[in-house]
Amino acid sequence: MKKFFMAVALSLIFSGMAFAETKSFTLTSKSFKNNGAIPTEFTKAAGGDNTSPQLSWFNAPPETKSFVITCIDIHPVAHRWVHWMVINIPEKVSSLEEEASCGSMPKGATELQNSFKLKGWGGPMPPPGTGVHQYVFTIYALKKAGIKPPKQKLSEKALLRLLAGKILAQASITGTYEEK
Repeated sequence: MKKFFMAVALSLIFSGMAFAETKSFTLTSKSFKNNGAIPTEFTKAAGGDNTSPQLSWFNAPPETKSFVITCIDIHPVAHRWVHWMVINIPEKVSSLEEEASCGSMPKGATELQNSFKLKGWGGPMPPPGTGVHQYVFTIYALKKAGIKPPKQKLSEKALLRLLAGKILAQASITGTYEEK
């Protein structure tokens, strides 16, 4: 029985060591907590400033050449409404500050048109009475240094087709917002 417990203990110790050494690609925000409410200042809703939120990412694969960020409203009413798509974020960049959209984006980064038909951040503005909407922010670490910006608006599906075979890792966080 002692040998069994010793084997289990050693297994847990060694698996813990392996887990400690493996750091996963992570996306965070100082502007809102994962699965928490997005403050009004980041929305296009009444009283909002339509300010892009702060985002930080950690533990990207070492072979990363560039990043892509998306923000998609996944509520059924929204039909995967695109709030933000940014391509060609340089590999040395690990965060975007609040209000980066249309102002202080990293050199080389390109903001694509959102579902509001504007380039840059388009904050939450769900139809009143449709309940809580979930806004999924995803960062993609790419093995390619840059993507040629499209001449026309891209849907989320079209962007993902463009990224096919280039994604090394991805990480997401979700913010929520409800217009009553």
